[in-house]
Amino acid sequence: MKTKILFAFFLITNAIMAQSINDYAAVVVPIKLSFQNEENQYRLSTITKYNLEKAGFVAVYATTNFSNEYPDRCSLLNVDVIKDSGFLTTKLYIEFKDCYGKVIYTSEVGKSKEKDFGEAYKEALNNAFESVYKLGYKYNGKMPATKTSEVVNNVETVKVPTSVPTSSVVADANVEMLYAQPTETGYQLIDKTPKVVMKLMKTAIPNSFIAIKGNVQGVLSLKDSQWIFDYYQNDALVSEVILVKF
Repeated sequence: MKTKILFAFFLITNAIMAQSINDYAAVVVPIKLSFQNEENQYRLSTITKYNLEKAGFVAVYATTNFSNEYPDRCSLLNVDVIKDSGFLTTKLYIEFKDCYGKVIYTSEVGKSKEKDFGEAYKEALNNAFESVYKLGYKYNGKMPATKTSEVVNNVETVKVPTSVPTSSVVADANVEMLYAQPTETGYQLIDKTPKVVMKLMKTAIPNSFIAIKGNVQGVLSLKDSQWIFDYYQNDALVSEVILVKF
């Protein structure tokens, strides 16, 4: 009896998850999974993206600049592959989270008894995706992705929000592209060195972060398809254009 109740609960839970996962337009794939020490180790990020697309999702790497296609970051899911403990057995499962870090769906555990790490991870990951296929994902359009043909570059497309005086907007023609890396509280933005240039902490407002750059604290938010860093300097509001690849 208890087994039947648990099974029924599992089916209902997965049905609810399947409905909610259809609300999201695409999935962001990290280049380095949470349990890895190297980027795309054993090609698991590549395999993850391939399986997501096979399951019907639009999948984009975290290093890709998709802010034009998906200006609302909360219309996207973040995916990660979690390594579970197991004696002589490799166990992996897939976790989908929203922009606030809330788990939307967790796959069944994929297993492998292969001795070679690369083969074991690949087999376990592919097995874990079997439960993702069964979701029958189909985007329902609840969080529409606003596409735009505008090209944001360093000089020609610097827009000024109407709420900010023109004189306070900093538009550096030599501004460098920064790359977002997920952290427990949000993101850290790194340059090509790589050096951490800015730290971002999530807020309750989509596409708006508490931002710290050196000794300066302000807010980084998406305005007119551009990321703007607002902060005060000598009691004057300054708005700085930041180029970011999430």
